[in-house]
Amino acid sequence: MRLLLVEDDQMIGEAVLDILRAELYAVDWVKDGLQAEALCRTESYDLVLLDLGLPGKDGLEVLRSLRAAKLRTPVLIATARDSVDQRIKGLDAGGDDYVLKPYDLGELLARVRALLRRAAGRADSQYEHMGVVIDPVTREVSVDGQAVVLSSREWAVLEPLLARPGAILSRAQLEEKIFGWEDGVLSNAVEVYIHGLRKKLGAHLIQNVRGVGYMVPRA
Repeated sequence: MRLLLVEDDQMIGEAVLDILRAELYAVDWVKDGLQAEALCRTESYDLVLLDLGLPGKDGLEVLRSLRAAKLRTPVLIATARDSVDQRIKGLDAGGDDYVLKPYDLGELLARVRALLRRAAGRADSQYEHMGVVIDPVTREVSVDGQAVVLSSREWAVLEPLLARPGAILSRAQLEEKIFGWEDGVLSNAVEVYIHGLRKKLGAHLIQNVRGVGYMVPRA
């Protein structure tokens, strides 16, 4: 999953970036509202973690602009503006959830997972399909009840495919789930990870749709 972190405080930004990457998310980090708005309009993110007190353009104005442009990316507002009125303004502007600073990093991760589940139309924390079960909280994977160990990038490829059986993701879309903008991207990286997943989870779990991309078939 690819996330955009919008946070102008260096210390907070570094801490959140580290914990999100430790949870195997691909994360881009920007520190001002104008850059955040531009990226949201040109890049594809699964979730935006948005501070409100930003230089360049206030976070609320960024959020209103994105929703006016019909962008549906889930937005988790993270801010020190703790009055009820400010929370109402943030939610009414199009925010999907709210977490207050200073926040517990465990709570932050739980809210990120909950929003990603909601965006995928799921209530259960686990994905189960064709005998494969993955748990985004523990990062555990099993096939027919047998535990399987995946690399971080194999996980990053598998999770979005298994979350939406029948949906086709192109190689470029999968690369976005794996790499942030500062990462070098090998031309055959996705193919390598798909090959590894097929060996570990079964040759028929992930199908190649010629000229389009990859998908996990519907049951």
